[in-house]
Amino acid sequence: MNLRKRQRGAAAEVHTSAMNDIMFFLMLFFLIASTVTNPNVIKLMLPKSSSGQSVSKKTITVSVTKDLKYYVDKKEVAIDNLQNTLSGYKSLATELTIILYVDRTVAIQDVVQVMDIAQKLNIKLVLATEPKG
Repeated sequence: MNLRKRQRGAAAEVHTSAMNDIMFFLMLFFLIASTVTNPNVIKLMLPKSSSGQSVSKKTITVSVTKDLKYYVDKKEVAIDNLQNTLSGYKSLATELTIILYVDRTVAIQDVVQVMDIAQKLNIKLVLATEPKG
């Protein structure tokens, strides 16, 4: 009977220093790529929603900042000229959808004002939100 201890083979080791470098470069790449994707977007704090869907038809964006500046496709427009500007877009496309980006601190009356203009022009309007999480 052989009671001697068996000699184990070489111990398996995992060197993770290369993986740390790879993860750092991936994180750096995604941070840079995320800032470059939409450099001219108007910064707004959107309200959160748990049920959201994307819109894929012909769309224009209307943004309302917290200091009540109105933008149509990144161009500043006075509230008095908003209806004329949107009717110009309506004549270019038959099925048009407005994506309304409103800062969460804006009063609801200012949002309803844009919604009324869209209703008068018979344009579908979607309120943009951020996902909860």
